[in-house]
Amino acid sequence: MNFARVLRQVGQFLDERGYRFCLAGAMALHGHGASRATADLDLIVEARAQRELLEFLGSLGYELLHVSEGYSNHIHPLEAFGRLDFIYVDERTADRLFADARRVAVFPGVEALVPSAEHLAALKLFAIKNDPSRMFKDLADIQFLLGLPGVDQAEIRAQFERQGMADRFDEIKRALDRSRS
Repeated sequence: MNFARVLRQVGQFLDERGYRFCLAGAMALHGHGASRATADLDLIVEARAQRELLEFLGSLGYELLHVSEGYSNHIHPLEAFGRLDFIYVDERTADRLFADARRVAVFPGVEALVPSAEHLAALKLFAIKNDPSRMFKDLADIQFLLGLPGVDQAEIRAQFERQGMADRFDEIKRALDRSRS
């Protein structure tokens, strides 16, 4: 997949219409300094963009795999355009998320917003809740986020508590502290 090309194209469409968006998944982690393999591009977009975005992606030849109020998944028959996954957020969530997001260079000549480490950890916990098979991969990502300078570990711990996973946070924190010793 040509991530830079697809991000530029989709980003331009969203920007021209005034829709806020930011990276999610592996690309958002990349924006925080962690690199891991990925086969798709995940974006968080304001929910009000969904209808127009679905039409736009269809016009580009993307097949709609799934759509719901909060998500859509798309795949293109040409490998260069690959798979796109969207998370749609309501205005209140978007306001909080985008207020804390920061712009980073994710590819040469391509910048995008990335959620704060705290918001990204919350997204990862939500993903685990919806698909427990993601547990180990996403907990490793959260461990990385917890090790970033200035991250609000208490906020992330509170997110774990809300999901009934405080013991997992404590395990990650102990492992992180051991690795720093």
